[in-house]
Amino acid sequence: MEPKGKIALVTGAGSGIGKAAALRLATEGARVAVLSRTADEVEKTRAEIKAAGGGSIAIEHDAEKCERFSDDIML
Repeated sequence: MEPKGKIALVTGAGSGIGKAAALRLATEGARVAVLSRTADEVEKTRAEIKAAGGGSIAIEHDAEKCERFSDDIML
């Protein structure tokens, strides 16, 4: 599946594999919603994507708390 023109939601995007996946998807043309428990980290990931010309939003959220997940990501 080609990411170009798609929207991706990446959990754990503040660091490590999640961040690498978010950056890769963005470089391949996806718009990326980056999600992490740590606001500072996920904002840095969003800023890196934006600086590279990609589209992204940052969402601070603990994905383990699924009961609130849909309320937190509705924009």
